[in-house]
Amino acid sequence: MALPFGNQVVLITGAGSGIGRQLAVQMARRGAVIAALDLTPAPLESLAAELKSQNAGIGWEVADVTDRASLHRAVAAFTRGLGPIEILIANAGIGMEMPARQWKAEDFERQVHVNLIGVANSVEAVLPAMLARKRGHLVAISSVAAYRGVPVLTGYCASKAGVNALLDGLRAELRGRGIVCTTICPGWIRTPLTATVKIPMPGILDLEDACRRMVWAIEKRKPFYAFPAGLRWPLQIMQLLPARLSDWLLLKTLGRNLPRS
Repeated sequence: MALPFGNQVVLITGAGSGIGRQLAVQMARRGAVIAALDLTPAPLESLAAELKSQNAGIGWEVADVTDRASLHRAVAAFTRGLGPIEILIANAGIGMEMPARQWKAEDFERQVHVNLIGVANSVEAVLPAMLARKRGHLVAISSVAAYRGVPVLTGYCASKAGVNALLDGLRAELRGRGIVCTTICPGWIRTPLTATVKIPMPGILDLEDACRRMVWAIEKRKPFYAFPAGLRWPLQIMQLLPARLSDWLLLKTLGRNLPRS
């Protein structure tokens, strides 16, 4: 029986831990050859050892998605060693709380550089070859936080809203040229990133379950996939409401756990 991603080279940024690592494990089980990229070698070596013990194909490179030169070098090395990148999963991301009383534009900038510019850099590194082959799949791991700004998480929300706009535009422009674009917007997931968040996290999902849903969306080549529905729908409704009412509902949901500015 053929595996869904049989021998396709899948580049995953931020593959050393959290969502990226779990996506690598699950994609490898479905036949993908993993091109794993992250900032430091130790977690990548650990991932490689795990996947090789399961007879899965994997190569890894150290690179920073905010550094275009290092990213291009890594993609060139993957292409030489594994073959052309068939699927990009732009997953690398950071998040931090930014209460208004402690507002720092530097923290905002860091999140935009990694979460949004990092996605753009990753696309640049693989898209020309995909266009030349008239085949490829661009996947960006965004967030339901892209639906509207949330107090304390403004930098994260803004960066993810940018990711959605980026993929929306690429998806429309690349239609009919053999390139599939998938935007994935998960809700709260139990990862090291969310371990430090102090505001309520309704409907938080286990990492393995969340990544299983993401892999399904990638396999089905969905243009857009947001989950869980219980978190997605309220945020979508808030987008349609007058600003004052939307803000009131959001603040009521956050309740006493919202830091005072």
